[in-house]
Amino acid sequence: MNRPFIKICGMTTPEAVSTALACEVDAIGFVFAKSVRQVTAAVACELAAPARRKVACVAVTRHPTRAEVADILREFRPDILQTDIEDLDSLALPMELSVLPVLRPGAQLACALPRRVLFEGPVSGSGQTTDWDAAAELALRGEVILAGGLNPDNVGAALRRVRPFGVDVSSGVEDAPGIKSAAKIESFVAAARRAALEYS
Repeated sequence: MNRPFIKICGMTTPEAVSTALACEVDAIGFVFAKSVRQVTAAVACELAAPARRKVACVAVTRHPTRAEVADILREFRPDILQTDIEDLDSLALPMELSVLPVLRPGAQLACALPRRVLFEGPVSGSGQTTDWDAAAELALRGEVILAGGLNPDNVGAALRRVRPFGVDVSSGVEDAPGIKSAAKIESFVAAARRAALEYS
């Protein structure tokens, strides 16, 4: 692996989107759950416009209702819907919709591990580091996108330890809560790609 999947989550400004595009990341996330990074569908549409058909635009939710999901799908038209794995059975999502299930430390899987999951910390966007050992075990079984407490300084160590399919960052590339730093996004992407080359 010399190009890990990279997602920059919690987009709130055009500058953050343009920096992510310039870095040629794979996905950008728009938060619809309660958060300092929460955006409306209208704002998400406007921010995502330059990124459409260039990177995956992800609608990030947690425990949404069916009505909330229906509104997001209709108004924002995400490429991928991200939500906790336990939400999926109750949402009756369209078969054609790409879904990124979120797993957290200690979660009990009632079924087989999905092909690709996002392994997150206890609280999304909090900067709390997740359980890298548990993530490494999951990475042996499927495609794991590692999230939770990552930043430009520790993403290299995380990649070498977990060897995930990819990484996801939000608070770790911010100057203030909800405000992304172009320099930190660039540093994060560069550090992730350097580390991935070491075990490709």
